[in-house]
Amino acid sequence: MLIKAYAKINLTLDILGTRPDGFHEVSMVMQSIDLHDDVIVEKADAGILLSVEGSDLPADENNLAYRAAAAMKESLRIKDGVRIKLTKKIPMAAGLAGGSADAAAVILGINEVFNLNAPMERLSEIGASIGSDVPFCIMGGTMLSTGRGEILRELPPFPEKYLALAKPPISISTPWAYKTYDKKPAAIHPDNEKFEAALKQGDIRKMYALMGNVLEKVASEEYDEIEAYKKIMLEAGAEYAQMSGSGPTVFAFAKDKEAAENIARVMKEKTSAEVFVTKTKSKIK
Repeated sequence: MLIKAYAKINLTLDILGTRPDGFHEVSMVMQSIDLHDDVIVEKADAGILLSVEGSDLPADENNLAYRAAAAMKESLRIKDGVRIKLTKKIPMAAGLAGGSADAAAVILGINEVFNLNAPMERLSEIGASIGSDVPFCIMGGTMLSTGRGEILRELPPFPEKYLALAKPPISISTPWAYKTYDKKPAAIHPDNEKFEAALKQGDIRKMYALMGNVLEKVASEEYDEIEAYKKIMLEAGAEYAQMSGSGPTVFAFAKDKEAAENIARVMKEKTSAEVFVTKTKSKIK
C-alpha cells in the first residue's frame, strides 16, 4: 500500500512554558500541505525491512519510520514482518515534520495492510510515543495542537492556498531553538483564540495578521537567511511569509498558483534555497 506522508507548516507557534517532564508546553495551529514523501508498506516474513531513496537517512532504528513500525508491532502484537520503502521529497531538518510524517504514514499503512482496524485515537497514542508531531501527521488538516504537541483539536479548515517554500542550506536543531528561546522569551505571542475566530469567519487577511511563530526571532538572530528570504518573497508578491516550526524553512502564501510559482522562480534566482510550490491540504482521515 502506498501512503502519502504529508508535510506541515505552523500557522501559529506559541510556547507557554516548560513542563515538569522537560518538554515545552506549546499552543500552535498546524496545517497540512500537499508536499509529501511516498511510503510503501507491505507484509514481510519477519522483522522490519526499511529502504530509503532520495536521502542519506539511515534505514535502521534511528529512522522514525522504522521506530513507528517497531512501535506498531509491539503495541498491537504483530508477529509478521513489515517491509517499508521510503522515498523522501520533504527536506530534512526543515521545520516541516518530514520524519514525523513518515512515521505517521507507516502507522496508517500497517493498520491498513494488516487489517488491524485500530481506532485513530489508538494510532495517535502510538504515534505520540515516537514524536510530538506524529499524532498531527496521522490526523492532518487544520488543528490546534497543545500539550507538548500531541493534544489535538480539529479547527475549521484553512482555505486552500498555494504557497512557496524555501529551505536555506542550513539546519536548525529543535532543542537548540527551544533552549535559546528560554533565555529570551518572546514579548509578543500569537493569539490562537482570535486566529480561530478569523478562521471561522474565513477572513484570510485577518488570519495573516494573527499568524506568528515565537521561534522565528530566535532563528533570525542566528541566521540572516530567515529575514532575507521573507523580504524577497514579500517583494516577489507574497501575501504573507513566515518561518515554520523551529525552522529554517520559510513559507509564503500567494494569491494563486501562478503567483506562488513566480515567488519560487525569484527565490531560485536570488538564493541557494531548496524551493517548492505546494498548497494547503484538508484533513487526511
